[in-house]
Amino acid sequence: DTLNDHLAEVDKTASEMFYRLVEQLKRRDCITEELKATNQMEWVQRMNVIYNEAAEIVMKELICV
Repeated sequence: DTLNDHLAEVDKTASEMFYRLVEQLKRRDCITEELKATNQMEWVQRMNVIYNEAAEIVMKELICV
């Protein structure tokens, strides 16, 4: 009965951590809306790297403790 509650809390925490990391990594790598407007392909490539990095950190730190 508490497993679903626990899984929902882990999912919420993981999502919050993921989006917080994405924002931090974007600042670290100077990925801006200006880049998105001027060079969409580079922006997409760099954002994909950031999403993968953030997902890996969440998995290591939160899921696979």
